[in-house]
Amino acid sequence: MRRYAFVGLGHRAATYFDALLSDYRDLGAPVALCDTNPARMALYGRSLGLAAYRAEDFTLMLEKERPDVVVVTTPDFTHHHYVCAALDHGRAVVVEKPLTTTAEGCAAIAESARDGDLTVTFNYRYSPRNSEVKRLLLEGAIGTVTSVHFEWVLDTMHGADYFRRWHRDKANSGGLLVHKATHHFDLVNWWLGAAPRTVYAQADLRFYGSGNAPGPRPARGHGSGLAGTDPFTIDLAAHPRLKELYLDTEHEDGYLRDQDVFAPGVTIEDNMSVLVRYDDRALLTYSLNAHAPWEGYRVAFNGTEGRLELDVVEREWAAPESAPVLGRGARRLGPADADRVRGERIVLQRHWEPAREVAVPTGTGGHGGGDRLLLDDVFRGTAADPLGRRAGVEDGIRGVLVGVAANRSIDSGGPVHLADGGLRLA
Repeated sequence: MRRYAFVGLGHRAATYFDALLSDYRDLGAPVALCDTNPARMALYGRSLGLAAYRAEDFTLMLEKERPDVVVVTTPDFTHHHYVCAALDHGRAVVVEKPLTTTAEGCAAIAESARDGDLTVTFNYRYSPRNSEVKRLLLEGAIGTVTSVHFEWVLDTMHGADYFRRWHRDKANSGGLLVHKATHHFDLVNWWLGAAPRTVYAQADLRFYGSGNAPGPRPARGHGSGLAGTDPFTIDLAAHPRLKELYLDTEHEDGYLRDQDVFAPGVTIEDNMSVLVRYDDRALLTYSLNAHAPWEGYRVAFNGTEGRLELDVVEREWAAPESAPVLGRGARRLGPADADRVRGERIVLQRHWEPAREVAVPTGTGGHGGGDRLLLDDVFRGTAADPLGRRAGVEDGIRGVLVGVAANRSIDSGGPVHLADGGLRLA
């Protein structure tokens, strides 16, 4: 039985914490908690008798409780502090993406991880549809990939939520090009099996933020009187889990989970475009929009022998916060569909051949079935995986540094170069 310590006890930690109390309870157990908020620690540790430590006592926790594994799900900009301390104490680490938010943080983790055990939880690698794309590319279905076009859209339910939370400040999250897009850059790095070399980007804040406010707005949702009438106002009191984790605990640290998306203080962008050149000469054009009416992604690979396309609709439309979420069951996308439907479609077309649809393996659970497969890998370990889905320190660094380089390019107006296989900025 492995002993697990958890640092950072927001909503994301529950993915790993609850798994240890259910499907993986024969393999390990939580023994210690660490957070800035005592009330949230009490929620996670209720009836379990777990040791609880304030954030400033993290090192003491490592020395006294001697966990085998530390799970890090704190705000992004703090990741490297906890990851490095745990690795330096000889503990294995499981860290939520992104690995960190800065080039300096990447360098510190790389130094601590030289002989350490570190896993970055890129669950989208495990999604059956994305794994199928990797398999086709490995088999040479379209020859050598020459370029990739990748479009990701976040709807006004999911996308808006980044502008309510601590993510809205780029100093905390690195912006969506680090916090969110590290998933997407990692997918391309993994699909291509190549290292990013040159990055150029442009971005803007066009929808959220005080400069785009439709009129006078409250600072937050709770107590504003807008719940149930305003499409962007979230009512924490109406969401039992969010209420107990955040609304009922905010007196401890002052963290407001429901800031208005148009309130001052937003320093991240909501429209982003990035160009990346890889060491194998492949080119990536990438775009991310955080205020779309639907949610999903489209990616197309051009190769020397054809073209491969993946279309994914994760949510057909976003109901406002003031209305119940309406949805239909998942079904395969087809050319005769007049409306947008949830599902995925892979199309392969080789030169001088008609297009054919490739069957997508089915999965259950979050992220197209990827969450369960990831948890199996984290807690059980896997047999040999020809797709190489388990992500380590180098993968985490490459995913972060594309976003870091993109942010630098936005600030400077010019391209930014990476070196050492994409593991540091040149």
